Amino acid sequence: MNAQVLFDGLVNGLAIGLIAQGIVLVYRSSRIINFAVGNLGVIAAALFPLAVLNYDWPVWAALPAVLAVGTATGALVELAVIRRLFTAPRVTVLIATIGVAQAAVAVVSALPKVKDTLSARYPVPVSGSWTLGSVTVTGAQAAVLVVVPAVAGALSILLNHSTTGRAVTAAADNMPLARTLGVNPKLVSTLVWTIAGLLSSLAMILISGLSGTVTAVTDLGPNTMVRALAAAVIAGLASFRWSMAAGVGIGVVQAYVRFEYVTQPGLIDLLLLAAVLVAVGLRARRDDRGGSETIAFGPRERGVPEHLRQLWWVRHLGLLSAAPVILAAVVLPLIVTEPSRHLLYATVLAYAICASSLTVLTGWAGQLSLGQMAFAGLGALSAATLTAGLTIGLGGDTRLTVNPMPFPVAVLVASAITAVLAAVVGLGALRVNGMLLAVSTFAVGVAAVSFLYRMDVFGTAESDSVAFPRGTLFGLVLSNERTYYYVLLAVLVLVAGLLSRLRRTGPGRRIIAVRDNPDAAAAATVRPVRTKVGAFILSGALAGLGGAMLAGTVQSVPVTERFFQVGDSLMLIAIVVIGGLGSVWGPVLGAAWVIGLPAFFPGNQLVPMFASSLGLLILLLYFPGGLVQIGHALRDVVVQFAERRLGRETVPSVPRAASQHAAICVKQPTRPTPPTGRPALVVRDVTVRFGGNTAVDRVSLSVGTDEIVGLIGANGAGKSTLLGAIGGFVPASGTVELLGQDVSGWAPARRAALGLGRTFQAARLFPELTVRETILVALEARGRSGLLATAAFLPQALRAERVRRAEAADLIDLVGLGAYADRTVAGLSTGTRRVVELANLLALDARVLCLDEPTAGVAQRETEALGPLLLRLRRELGASMVVIEHDMPFLMSFTDRLYCLEAGRVIAEGTPTQVRTDPAVISSYLGTDERAIDRSGAA
Repeated sequence: MNAQVLFDGLVNGLAIGLIAQGIVLVYRSSRIINFAVGNLGVIAAALFPLAVLNYDWPVWAALPAVLAVGTATGALVELAVIRRLFTAPRVTVLIATIGVAQAAVAVVSALPKVKDTLSARYPVPVSGSWTLGSVTVTGAQAAVLVVVPAVAGALSILLNHSTTGRAVTAAADNMPLARTLGVNPKLVSTLVWTIAGLLSSLAMILISGLSGTVTAVTDLGPNTMVRALAAAVIAGLASFRWSMAAGVGIGVVQAYVRFEYVTQPGLIDLLLLAAVLVAVGLRARRDDRGGSETIAFGPRERGVPEHLRQLWWVRHLGLLSAAPVILAAVVLPLIVTEPSRHLLYATVLAYAICASSLTVLTGWAGQLSLGQMAFAGLGALSAATLTAGLTIGLGGDTRLTVNPMPFPVAVLVASAITAVLAAVVGLGALRVNGMLLAVSTFAVGVAAVSFLYRMDVFGTAESDSVAFPRGTLFGLVLSNERTYYYVLLAVLVLVAGLLSRLRRTGPGRRIIAVRDNPDAAAAATVRPVRTKVGAFILSGALAGLGGAMLAGTVQSVPVTERFFQVGDSLMLIAIVVIGGLGSVWGPVLGAAWVIGLPAFFPGNQLVPMFASSLGLLILLLYFPGGLVQIGHALRDVVVQFAERRLGRETVPSVPRAASQHAAICVKQPTRPTPPTGRPALVVRDVTVRFGGNTAVDRVSLSVGTDEIVGLIGANGAGKSTLLGAIGGFVPASGTVELLGQDVSGWAPARRAALGLGRTFQAARLFPELTVRETILVALEARGRSGLLATAAFLPQALRAERVRRAEAADLIDLVGLGAYADRTVAGLSTGTRRVVELANLLALDARVLCLDEPTAGVAQRETEALGPLLLRLRRELGASMVVIEHDMPFLMSFTDRLYCLEAGRVIAEGTPTQVRTDPAVISSYLGTDERAIDRSGAA
């Protein structure tokens, strides 16, 4: 590699590093990865040549003017978008930045054209070139060499060595505490985004100067964006110095790879993908901030009361609502006869199928993917390759020959292939979620376009597209546009029906439970790893299916334009958010809006912008539920009408025989009992360390059969951590023996299946599920409903679902939750959520219960009623209990023995009377005030 190539890579790397510093700046202030970091400055970069070339402004007069515009753009975005989403989930704001980036490009496209666009050169402050040895330095490169280090140094000093920088860090780390210290987080946010606008504008002007042409000023581009993201993530999203160094390194490596491997242009993107995956993995190990955040963009859907579900028309209200739409879709091609229109309608349907994959992955599983069209593209290429047949060399003279497959078979096999690929990605994403997963999948999308699509197996090395003839299906000639439209319509209806069925039953409830609260899901015997991977598999299969059907609309797979590009992945996000993320019919509405609406107004410049970027922002800001929110409102009106007119007494009741028949229809859990004379729970020498801190230090305790044991101690004594170790939620050394079995190496879900019940201090449960759905999740411990059996409507799955609903109704009546059964958990008081937790323990039929502060956040009146309820729970289950509680009168009124912890160690154990009078307990926890000690002995 010669010196000129190395120098060019260094200069490009400095520009990448500057953009990476803009990413770090916003992330350090708000924990948001800003996907508008480059496009925020394209307006200023586009105005610069316009002012100089069209209006004859002097370069040095135009430059500060357009930089001022770029700075104001950053401030305007913060005030109009970011400020309004200030308390929204961080992933929601990330999606908003995608809308901002697209809107900025739309604004640039609306600007006047530069004179002599094709031949015009982008203006630079310094013209000319200089030769230093074997290296030629242009004016644009000189500007980068001077400006970038100066700006980067100033930014580092401002953020790392000033009061402003400390305020930015404080606002991001602990917003409430920052307010108490006089820091206004909103003003900090405005300042940061204003600086980001200036940085972005400067970076885009410098990059445009390096390119030399005014036509480059339209978009930062996914390739440059993924390089900046990689640099920022390699720097831990924290260090300005290391993000600049990483950017320079990427620029140099890119120059080397392009020089040495001219025939493999996508190799650098593959290397960047590997670097991003490694950096994201390391980052996820160090920082899990935001991991507990729930992705919920819209208002929670009101549940249909169970007593109304016994009416056929209420139970099938969704199907009855969809019937007129499906009928209109059937009739439309008969009225509009042009084949081009049929092709457009088919494209809308194919995009809806692709977007359905995000309903599962993002709407249900909470995993944000910005590279979903990569799976669609790989599915399309696989299907096209299978229809043509292929021969694969296995080494030596050995060949594997795959005969050409019919179009429908190839599509199904390709869907299975993408499902396997998605499973691999899902396994790699288990420790990563939210924004870091978005970065990873964005890198996957870029690498797919430049490298994966060009693999020899697809035959795309010498061509920009692969032929994909439709063939026939059951005698139907699919080359006819109307026929193919009807096939696509049938596939979409099947997909929507499948997803609707899954969402109402066990598989959908489990996916959402794991998204909302993985620990609580594991405590209900749901395996988070298996559930997440299952969501990835289903999502990958739908993406592959949709991609193959989309390629079928044009009977080829284009790999350089039109479909399956990174921008199409971002468009899928717009489709599901505009339609209604998490809704089965949201992708249909979104595809009709984003893809169909511009086609009906082909000459209008505003409609495409309103249908994608601007529409995305408006809905996120004002109608986060999407277009489907209108349908939900109408459905609620119908349900309320049914309740008013029919009344509860006219609705058939659930037959009690259904729950009595449960033992026959659903496999009941067989809980082992501890050997005679042995405790139900034994903990020996359990130790938990977090880094250099020891939270639990060689703790041993035992809980006898039907015994209630209390854990007391000051905050930070290690009580909750000990329960986490018993349940398998935190890594620990030592031995945990449950019901006579050593479960030390078991996962939490497996321990729960054996008979360990667990409640948590925060009592979050599953915020987006109703009380009934929450109990149904726990009831699946008595017999899991499989995804395939549920999707295929097998009689066993249908019967099991009916029985579980009857059992849930019995439990709801037993604990008195009838008035709250169809409300979401997020809308309940803490006391009511505690009762739901206890109902879950009954559903699990747990034998050992670990209760973490059951009275935390509960009113005194509810606390007084909780003690008898716990005793009743013990009688119903015949269970032992370990209870953490700070309310000493409450705890001593029903416990058999107590353990007191201090600094992770047991300092006393015995009966409540013995422990309350122990000098070590008095000194460590109860204090020396006689009134407090006496009160602790009160019943």
